Amino acid sequence: MRLRFIIVGLILSLLFVHPVVDSARAQTRVDVDLLREVNNIQAIDNHAHPARYTAPGEKEDTEYDALPLEGLEDFALPVRLRPDNVQYAKAWHALYGYDSNDMSAEHVKQAIEKKQQAMREHGQNYPAWILDKIGIDTMLANRVAMGPSIEPPRFRWVSFVDALLLPLDTEAFRRVNPDNRVFFSGEDRLLKRYLVESNVTSMPKTLADYQTKVVTATLERHRRSGALAVKFEAAYLRSLDFGEASEADAGRIYSKYASGGEPSVAGYKILQDYLFRYIAKEAGRLGLAVHIHVLDNFGSYYRSSNSNPELLESVFNDPALRKTNFVILHAGYPQTKLTAAYIGKANVYADFSNLGLILYPRALSEVLRNWLEYFPDKVLFGTDAFPLDKGVGWEETAWLSAYTGRAALVLALTGMINDGEITRDRAVELARMVLRDNAIKLYGLNK
Repeated sequence: MRLRFIIVGLILSLLFVHPVVDSARAQTRVDVDLLREVNNIQAIDNHAHPARYTAPGEKEDTEYDALPLEGLEDFALPVRLRPDNVQYAKAWHALYGYDSNDMSAEHVKQAIEKKQQAMREHGQNYPAWILDKIGIDTMLANRVAMGPSIEPPRFRWVSFVDALLLPLDTEAFRRVNPDNRVFFSGEDRLLKRYLVESNVTSMPKTLADYQTKVVTATLERHRRSGALAVKFEAAYLRSLDFGEASEADAGRIYSKYASGGEPSVAGYKILQDYLFRYIAKEAGRLGLAVHIHVLDNFGSYYRSSNSNPELLESVFNDPALRKTNFVILHAGYPQTKLTAAYIGKANVYADFSNLGLILYPRALSEVLRNWLEYFPDKVLFGTDAFPLDKGVGWEETAWLSAYTGRAALVLALTGMINDGEITRDRAVELARMVLRDNAIKLYGLNK
């Protein structure tokens, strides 16, 4: 595996180092030897949505996200995420030997054929083979459930827990905007699945029973099944302002509507605020990190004001949650400097997943340099790889994000070396921390 990646790293250097160097010369002279060393570090991907391998004729995997974007109204994608981004041709070259520089219909067809050939050749080992090609040792898989071909030790589970915040009727939320119609239907289905898996045939009548029989039971089951963390995508559904709420107030709301009826959004928020902190505390007890989506969301109706790391301040400052490790996903973009401040807290980390898909290396390097000058031991590499369409799957987005992340990291470190902030040896150490060692420490991985 390592030899294959070294070869791929050299190919990437020959193909892609020069554009990075040329664009940066006016500001930073990139240390090409450092780039080669960074390319050879086997990374741990803190956040991704890999799809299982499915043989021809089998039903395609749909469990790579609890809130897939299919079904939403059409909405604009950032330039780099659009399926016609010519950089996907570079991904096809690196992964499948695609030998064209354009994305004409005929050539894209050839690329898909090469991809399908690789899938047939590698079968159930195909997802792990993709990790080898990209230089990823372990990928944390955000999925509804794991399964064949997406298994430890190469893939480690991060389960979804937003559905546990929604034990009551969600109609009031569905009326807020058309996207919510899709999102809350998905959460309802997932909660029903968790009830079945917890051997609960009907919604418990009291909040105490719901906490014990459904919430804690689900978290403990996920932990036994190998989960390293749980994930909230709540910013798609509501504000991340999870204020303090008493068990008594939450219990009254739960009991009033557990058997039916529609709670108001304001009333439901009290229950959700309480349940969020209960879940976070239980996750800490079980040794599960809590991942929180903090990013300007996708869709036509998202509210940027719902997703801001500052909204989580009271959670991060809660003494009752200091045994829980939190990870701000996606850098809290665009509020990345606020994120830099919050990772100074002992139990708060951040990754830059997704930023490798929406930013170019120069812009991402500025985010990373800010973080590395503050708290380098709290920074995690991540791709946010996910299937985009039939031509661009999780494989291509993983490659693009990983390439961008490594290039940006080298730009940031080179600038720090040139400015006399760090030595070259320290730069290599920081690269290993970001790409690998910080995650090993956070999750207690045996590497």
